[in-house]
Amino acid sequence: MAVKKYKPTSPGRRGMMGYDFSTLDKKDPEKSLLGKMTRKVGRGSAGKITTRHRGGGAKKRFRIIDFKMNKFDIPARVESIEYDPNRTAFIALLVYADGEKRYIIALEGLKKGDEIVSSESAPIKIGNRVSLKNIPSGTIISNVEMFPGKGGQFARSAGSSAKLMAIEGGFAHVGLSSGEIKIISENSFATIGQVSNVSYNTVVIGKAGRSRWMGRRPQVRGSAMNPVDHPHGGGEGRQPIGLKHPKTPWGKPALGFKTRRKNKRADNFRRKKETETAE
Repeated sequence: MAVKKYKPTSPGRRGMMGYDFSTLDKKDPEKSLLGKMTRKVGRGSAGKITTRHRGGGAKKRFRIIDFKMNKFDIPARVESIEYDPNRTAFIALLVYADGEKRYIIALEGLKKGDEIVSSESAPIKIGNRVSLKNIPSGTIISNVEMFPGKGGQFARSAGSSAKLMAIEGGFAHVGLSSGEIKIISENSFATIGQVSNVSYNTVVIGKAGRSRWMGRRPQVRGSAMNPVDHPHGGGEGRQPIGLKHPKTPWGKPALGFKTRRKNKRADNFRRKKETETAE
């Protein structure tokens, strides 16, 4: 999908870029697949702010997405490609042969009227969902399951994809865009193709107000605060932070610090890099 550039009718419009919705189907979302969204505005169960810089934003309804695509061997027709305000990728409305409707993550190149199917050994075609053991090595895939039957967990955001590297000893080696290689059961399912909206990272917000529509509140630099509010605060005029490395208001390292938990369960299902093994 192409992005459009706005005319510089105001300082906020100058340089602003957005989606070209002419390629999407302009229709109301499917009512049976809508859910209610309660706004958390960055607060936890105690009502206290747990994530800063969240709040406001346009009112929106949640689209129920089928990440499992577990209606096997029943063909489905793509009725529309739609915008989803809750995610970066576009979504596709499927109508199955038995009349049931479901939303899925749309794939790049998937069009209205296309027919797709979920099956153990479906044809290798964009939109089809196939068992990893029946996908040729080197195929671009998305919405990949970590455990069979759990539903897709990897490669679900705009423009993202994974690559099936090899099948070995009952396990599939799947290369993620981060460079990490996951080791997944060969019985897990994945969708053929790359996630839609590849041009997402070229969009320019353009003005602060547009960020507020998305529920993002302003971020204040720590060096602009007082010492009581942030470790970087204080000083006459513009001062360096006075520390060897920057830190958060709560004293945690904020640059180059590895945040992955030790003994994370998912580590059992990833191929260690040579640098990590050497350590």
